[in-house]
Amino acid sequence: MFVATLIAGDQLRHEDIALVRDALAGAGCGPEQRHWIDEDIAADIPFASDPAAARAAIAALGLPLDHVVQATAHREKRLLIADMDSTMITVECIDELADYAGLKAEVADVTERAMRGELDFAAALKGRVALLEGMEEGVLDLCRTERVRLTPGARTLVRTLRARGCHTVLVSGGFTHFANPVAIQIGFNDAVANVLNIADGKLTGTVRQPIVDAERKRTELIAHAGTMHIDILDTVAIGDGANDIPMIAAAGLGIAYHAKEKARAAADAAIDHGDLTAVLYALGIPRGDWITD
Repeated sequence: MFVATLIAGDQLRHEDIALVRDALAGAGCGPEQRHWIDEDIAADIPFASDPAAARAAIAALGLPLDHVVQATAHREKRLLIADMDSTMITVECIDELADYAGLKAEVADVTERAMRGELDFAAALKGRVALLEGMEEGVLDLCRTERVRLTPGARTLVRTLRARGCHTVLVSGGFTHFANPVAIQIGFNDAVANVLNIADGKLTGTVRQPIVDAERKRTELIAHAGTMHIDILDTVAIGDGANDIPMIAAAGLGIAYHAKEKARAAADAAIDHGDLTAVLYALGIPRGDWITD
């Protein structure tokens, strides 16, 4: 069996549920009656077959809501791997750092192109970091304090999953100066990120090797699953850019969060309307079971 989960940012209309059921029926998926996860916000529609056809049929409706199609087996996840910049936090840290050097426009353009998959990630990272050579180390903490904000729903998502026995890992192509404090603030078990080289209290303009890139993110997913004896189908990965594609594709459930087009195309599902708590609905977890403190 499979399930299509419909998630509204505001209110899930009964007529939209009916449209989806009709679309699933027309695609030969054999839908059943909807079940509320949270009434008027999120609902499941179980169906019998052809998840690819179900995704296409729902997407073709163009409804202003998020939808996630998956098998009912392995819906409960035991490992979460998540990107940081523009996923668990609202900014790209390197762009914000560059702003303190008066280089934000130049660096942000490269970041955007890299996230769209138009540039090699490692080369783009090295080039952007080189522009920060000579920056005082203290600017890193200043930037984190002044600019970094958690994405709505990040703490609730991670803390709820941890309370259910899920291991959570923040894997970032950004920097440990940001990822480690962010991971603690949100509640992740572990964090993996790039290390900026610093000498005499200033950035050297280089990054410690090897770089945490797209392949490293995938490797962290597979390694954590293997070490913890977790079936890969019991994993979920969340990201927004091209460097997240390998981990999104490798996970049992790959979610593109307000993502670039290439990441959306590679994912099992995309969250375009709601915040990160939409992932909890995707996993069938009602609001009454969330950890919100």
